[in-house]
Amino acid sequence: MSYPYIGTPEYTGTGPNGGDSLTTNLNQWYDRGDMAYILVSTAMVWFMIPGIGFFYSGLARRKSALSLIWLCIMSCAVVSFQWYFWGYSLAFSPTGTSGFIGDLHHFAFQNVLATPSPGSALIPTLIYANFQLMFAGVTVALVIGAAAERGRMWPAMVFCFIWTTIVYCPVAYWIWNPNGWAFKWGVLDYAGGGPVEVGSGMGALAYSWVLGKRRGSTHANLNYRPHNVTYVVLGTAFLWFGWFGFNGGSAFGANLRAAMACTITNLAGACGGITWVLLDYRLERKWSVVGFCSGVVAGLVASTPASGFVTVHAGVIIGVVSGAACNYATKLKYLMRIDDALDVFAEHGMGGIVGNILVALFATDYDTALDGILAGDAAIAGGWFNHNYRQLGLQIAYTLVVAAYVFIVTSLILFIMDRFVPSLSLRASEEAEIKGIDEDQIGEFAYDYVEVRRDYMTWGDPVAQSTVEGQEAPEGTAGLGNVTGPNGLVSGKLVKFNQPYQGDNGDSGASVDGGSGASQPPGARDPALNATGSGSGSAAPTGPAPGYVSRQPSLRTREDDIEMEVIDGEGTGDLEQGHGEGHHHPGFLLAFRDANVLSVFVIWTIWMRWAGI
Repeated sequence: MSYPYIGTPEYTGTGPNGGDSLTTNLNQWYDRGDMAYILVSTAMVWFMIPGIGFFYSGLARRKSALSLIWLCIMSCAVVSFQWYFWGYSLAFSPTGTSGFIGDLHHFAFQNVLATPSPGSALIPTLIYANFQLMFAGVTVALVIGAAAERGRMWPAMVFCFIWTTIVYCPVAYWIWNPNGWAFKWGVLDYAGGGPVEVGSGMGALAYSWVLGKRRGSTHANLNYRPHNVTYVVLGTAFLWFGWFGFNGGSAFGANLRAAMACTITNLAGACGGITWVLLDYRLERKWSVVGFCSGVVAGLVASTPASGFVTVHAGVIIGVVSGAACNYATKLKYLMRIDDALDVFAEHGMGGIVGNILVALFATDYDTALDGILAGDAAIAGGWFNHNYRQLGLQIAYTLVVAAYVFIVTSLILFIMDRFVPSLSLRASEEAEIKGIDEDQIGEFAYDYVEVRRDYMTWGDPVAQSTVEGQEAPEGTAGLGNVTGPNGLVSGKLVKFNQPYQGDNGDSGASVDGGSGASQPPGARDPALNATGSGSGSAAPTGPAPGYVSRQPSLRTREDDIEMEVIDGEGTGDLEQGHGEGHHHPGFLLAFRDANVLSVFVIWTIWMRWAGI
């Protein structure tokens, strides 16, 4: 049975840790269901961090896909240490009364155990500290996405520690610590519209600004489309799932306020996704998967500051307004001339601003009181629904202060790191950007064929391909690669690195010996044919024939991985019918043969054991 009273539950613990665990049951002042619920919510919020990594990775080009997952996961590790070291204390210490930032009362998690948490008396401080750690981790993972495709790893990790200390902790202190100036003013921010959403959006905008535009970002034909929409969907699923813990857990107990927050969270996300898709369809006549995922995230972001304060019907309005506002906000980076590669500002910055403002319109005292704590004398004043019209001014002022502080301080941190600390220069070299951050900074790849293709391109000219017996070579054409012999040359289609090519003279001769074709390892993009053969024919001595340079999109799914030119060399000679014979062994056939041999061996062994032989 739950507690039958309203207001703060009774607490009779002693000392900075609530008492001596050897003589006192330190769990007695808390409902085990509440504690279990917040612990599960903590794990759900952690799941959002790899979700952000997959979301970002799918939106980027494949040659930098793995680096974004690495950045998100590694930033979580850095923030975890920072939070233990002094982050939690700077944000939530009860003895820091400056109104701006806390002190080191909880340095290295000292005095963090069984006393009632500063967020709610329903849970102990230790559980609350771990729950809030996940919020810091999510925020930094969002910000660090601004380094996409051109940022170095080591400076990014140093930035994570500094940014969490100087930017995130003060903003969290303002709104969630009872001594913070925004808390005292009565600003309403349920789960992080200021520190998490506006903070990450403005922080990423500053990072993108200082880092500079990606190579070729001003080129009209450069393709920056998502390389893996499946990753985007997977990341969205992780985020949507985790947001139930993010917003639901911010009620700090298994109660009706948490249920209401989860309901509004889901409704806002759904309506945001529908709105974004319809807006995109209006222009492109396509039902965009990326558009739906972006709209879902926009709705979830806007629900963050509001879901614990508003009535359920407001969830629809929050989703629709945020979906439209964030959709149009994706164009702002072109006006600002800032290459926000993953639209972190448009999604999180604008979504947080929308949520912070709408909470002033739709907040109610009776929805907030559903937790049984913020009731009676502790009830909030509400928003316009409760005729508290001044709340809108408070929300706007709070949002502007957070946005300005985060952008200015983040820019200063990055400027100092980049200009005055040689080892912390933010940007990778142009060569690294061409190769991809995965290869330059990590040495590993999201997909094995990226590495295979890279190695293949360093082997030289493409392999020879023999003419199948009886095939007639049409006038002026040649197969992929080239077939050379002692008395002639047939020019074919070559793949080179930005090298001009000119067709050679066709020499008269009686025979052309194809020789042996080179080989490729199995699994390459164009599995090689190990071929031998010979042919005969004559080539007219009319040449040379200049080749021409042309792009061949079929060899490049998107503008990524390897920058190459496709050069077509055209011969002008008439080729007579040639005859050849060869043996073709594609790599996948070899693998198929090996698999069948292994299967026969396994079946034979099982039969022998069954027969007792």
